[in-house]
Parts: sequence; structure tokens; C-alpha cells
Amino acid sequence: MLEIKNISKQFGDAFVLKGIDLCCAEGQTLSVLGASGCGKTTLLKSIAGLIPMETGSVLFNGQDLTNVEPEKRGIVYLSQEPSLFPHMSAFDNVAFGLKVRKEDASSIEKKVTEMLQSLGLWEHRTKKPNELSGGQKQRVAFGRALVITPKVVLLDEPFGSLDAGTRSEMQAFYLELAKMYKMTALFITHDLKEALVTGDQFARMEQGQLTLFSSLEAFAEDPTSGVKEEINFWNNLKNDAQ
Repeated sequence: MLEIKNISKQFGDAFVLKGIDLCCAEGQTLSVLGASGCGKTTLLKSIAGLIPMETGSVLFNGQDLTNVEPEKRGIVYLSQEPSLFPHMSAFDNVAFGLKVRKEDASSIEKKVTEMLQSLGLWEHRTKKPNELSGGQKQRVAFGRALVITPKVVLLDEPFGSLDAGTRSEMQAFYLELAKMYKMTALFITHDLKEALVTGDQFARMEQGQLTLFSSLEAFAEDPTSGVKEEINFWNNLKNDAQ
């Protein structure tokens, strides 16, 4: 289980994160819904160790990772921009982390080949990022993250820059990956439907504070989640069309 306890972060006089607690069961995705500027990205970067916290701790299965260097936490952060190396092929981008770890060549070849095949990218393995579509780039980014078998994957609106059709495809693809690799993940999004589609657990973030819901039903019933408004909108639209 991923546990976050009392994370606070201050920029100047303003607290961006205000004593956040959360837990995410191993092999589950916690979808965190929140508008732009609510502190979602700061939360993920704090968990990853990319920015320092004022207070708080990060634990995984009881192991305290708070003071562990980011590259040794076993936590991977992915944003909506794939940030691939432009001079490298899809194969070499996925292999990068394994090479940094100095794994032997035969192991790298096997792991990257299996990863690219599972991502449906084997036929694109020699292509550079500028030869790939937006969805293909994100698949490569996922492959680079997952091939090193991280403890936790932090997803910062990973499909936010994609068109609607590709975004829906990638959401379905994410569910397949999450099941296949038994991912423990925090999935940050401002899109209610995406949160509902991708999540096993649900939370809402507003002005640096996070509310964790006990179930999908509790999330849907909360008036601040927007679920009831969404349902009412479609029901009224259906009634108007009849």
C-alpha cells in the first residue's frame, strides 16, 4: 500500500498543499479529480521526491521513502508530455532506464521486446518520436516507465494533450496495462469521466486539500464530485430529445 501522511508544501507565503493524507492499495489506481491550480502536480512531484516538502512522509508497504533519493524510490512520474529523447528510437527510449541500471544486453533485449509487443509498438520500434502519433508517444513513455518495474506510477493528466478519440483509446489501453502489470498508481485528472473510467479508488482535490472517498458510491453521492450534475445533464438531454 502507498501511504501519504500530512504532506504540506509552501511557495512563499502560500500553502499549495495543506496536510494531505491518502492511501492507495497495491495494484489499484487512485483517481484524483481536481481543477487546474489545485495543487495536483505539486502533490505528485512531492511524492516522487522531485520537490521538497515542508512536512509529511511517503511510505510504500511500510517502507519510509521520504528521505530516499528520487531515482531510488521506485516511483515513476509521468506527465501529459511524453518527454521522450528525440534522437532515440522507440526501442532505445524504452530501454533507457535498464541501461542506466547497467543490466546486461540480453536482458534488456528481452524485456524491451516483450514490453513493445505488449504495447502494440513492435512494428514502430525503430521510429524516432517525431515519426510517432501522440498516442504512440504516450505508449512509449508508459513502456519506459513500466519496464523498470516501479513500485508506484504517478500520472499527471497523461492524456490531457490528446484529441478526444485518442484519449478514449488511451484510457482503455491504460486499463489493460494496469491489469497486466498490477500497477499501483495515482491518476491525476480534471476530467470527471476519465477519473471514473480509470479509477479503482477515488479522491477529489481542491485548494491544496484532498478528500478521499471510501467507495465509488460515496464519490458519486458527494455533491462536490460533479457526478450527479453529469447524470442530470444527460438525463435532461435525453428527455429534451424525446
